[in-house]
Amino acid sequence: MHKRHQKVLDDILQKPDRRDIQWNDFMTLMSALGAEIAERGGSMVGLRLNGRYAVFHKPHPGNEIYLSDLKRIRRFLREAGVTQEE
Repeated sequence: MHKRHQKVLDDILQKPDRRDIQWNDFMTLMSALGAEIAERGGSMVGLRLNGRYAVFHKPHPGNEIYLSDLKRIRRFLREAGVTQEE
């Protein structure tokens, strides 16, 4: 995984929760991991990765991921088998 993608993953998995993770960085990470990305109605985005599927709400008007989605993103990544590199 590219160093920039690893940093975004580390930021997502970091505790305490970060409030500055950019949606665009998250979507770039998902692409790098090979996720299928499908725009849904409104600001909803569906992601399929390693047999797991989830829908997340694209933040607006800002670009920072909502804390409620951050927790769901962590669970989605964990269930899809994505872990931090040591």
